[in-house]
Amino acid sequence: MRLVVEADDYEAAVAFYRDVLGLPEQAAFSSGDEARVVILDAGRATLEIANPAQKRMIDDVEVGRQVAPRLRVAFEVEDTAGTTDRLVAAGATQVAPPTTTPWQSVNARLDAPAGLHITLFQELRTLDERTTLDGFGTNPTHS
Repeated sequence: MRLVVEADDYEAAVAFYRDVLGLPEQAAFSSGDEARVVILDAGRATLEIANPAQKRMIDDVEVGRQVAPRLRVAFEVEDTAGTTDRLVAAGATQVAPPTTTPWQSVNARLDAPAGLHITLFQELRTLDERTTLDGFGTNPTHS
């Protein structure tokens, strides 16, 4: 999957996501009319589809109020607190500090360059450990 983000301040967005967040550059392209794009490796991608009640619950747990737009980009990091500090120093706005969630991840919310509302998350348990928690599983009606 590739997520394409239009950035009014292209240079600032590239510096933030590549240099501060640490997403490796895979490729960059430009044309003579000032059109530019950089492709950053954000790791394995998943598409998380949530109903409105789930979105509200996540906002309540992570932020304490409704803040996320319809699209929120989440990045898995090794150190949520340290990464949050680096991103805020680089121009992101902290929406909610690192918070340990009931599903045992440490999540922080930020408003970041290119108009993205992002989550930083650090898993405290393995996927196998998380599958034993209440409410975790796959959709039983899907085969």
